[in-house]
Amino acid sequence: MKRYFKKLPVELKKIICLAAQVSKVTGMPAYLVGGFLRDLILKVPNFDLDITVEGNGIIFAQKLAKKLKSGLRIHERFGTATLTLGNCLKVDIASARLEKYPSYGCLPVVTPGSLKEDLFRRDFTINAMAASVSGTDEHKLIDPFGGKSDLAAGRIRVLHDLSFKDDPTRIFRAIRFQRRFNFRIEPKTLKLLKEAVSGGLLNKVHAHRMRDELVLMLKEKDPRGPMKRLSDLGGLSFLSDKLKFSKSTHDLFGRIDQEIRWFGKNFPSRRKIDAWLVYFMALIGPLSLNQIKTVILKLGFPKGETKRVISYHQDSHKVVPFLIKKGIRPAHIFSLLEPLSYEEIILLKASFGNRYLKKYIKDFLEIYNGMRLFVSGHDLAGLGILPGPSYQKIFALVLAAKLNGDLKSRFQELALIKKLIKS
Repeated sequence: MKRYFKKLPVELKKIICLAAQVSKVTGMPAYLVGGFLRDLILKVPNFDLDITVEGNGIIFAQKLAKKLKSGLRIHERFGTATLTLGNCLKVDIASARLEKYPSYGCLPVVTPGSLKEDLFRRDFTINAMAASVSGTDEHKLIDPFGGKSDLAAGRIRVLHDLSFKDDPTRIFRAIRFQRRFNFRIEPKTLKLLKEAVSGGLLNKVHAHRMRDELVLMLKEKDPRGPMKRLSDLGGLSFLSDKLKFSKSTHDLFGRIDQEIRWFGKNFPSRRKIDAWLVYFMALIGPLSLNQIKTVILKLGFPKGETKRVISYHQDSHKVVPFLIKKGIRPAHIFSLLEPLSYEEIILLKASFGNRYLKKYIKDFLEIYNGMRLFVSGHDLAGLGILPGPSYQKIFALVLAAKLNGDLKSRFQELALIKKLIKS
């Protein structure tokens, strides 16, 4: 394993070196585990370190955070902690533990355990390997379940027959890993996965965990493959029996990807598009509004995301009839698109091939969305207008005139305001 570690970036080597120091000082054996070790062997860049400690992981994390001068978030219930260093480096630290599931799909009861017990509780053999960060076995691969050979063979394999029943979210992860790495799910694992889906076990998982797994799937580099696979296996039924990943949805996902790239290239200074949310809105698009509301409620979406999803499916059909017509004035275009989020606008552009709609959206983003007035509230106050709802109405009228090209200067804006006051 040493040859793999030699090629790590300097910043990761530093963290591992400091973790080794903490391990020696505390007497707690520490191991690199999970996705980081998997990706290291696959030579896939991964800046999220996973460290398992035989001992008190929280104390270990506190000491390592002090050395690194990093942020620290502690999760007492599970004996875990997360260190954050800048924007892209994260270190997850956990006490080696044994998990028992009181019933299928629920959160496990956690007790201290050995390294082997900790590895056995993991989802797949390819994620059930470890490498010591210190001691005589430093960087030596610990692989009790054949994870490295499964990696070499491109094989997704569970560690035991109850894996999907204990944690049905592993269904999502199996499909994600299969598509991401171009692996295959070995026959027995696939049989167990299908049985878990057909048995309705996805419906037994807490809403927020299902939402998180779905979001991760939609965040994959190309979510079309995993979503199609999930649909073919019946895995979308947990959202709605009416939902399928059809060819039209597949094609729409492709156009969404193109539009998101277009947005990022042409508007780099704007906030980044939540791509997964655009895909999600497209996925549930065939459902009725009531069905969509049921799905949103079931997944427990936060208010902001809920608002964007509902807004699109409530309002898109209202704006499209205008946006597909020739000769819509800028102020009207602005009034139609300004209430929508970037995610809704991108989905509109991807969903409709109409050339006028595409041009209006382009003009809105390039010109109208950034247009500002010369006048301000101070000008209105100077004209004797008391602050209140009238300010918003006046500014809206002035902006509409400016968008339509009727106002070119501060003088003209003030002249219109005076005219509005008189009328």
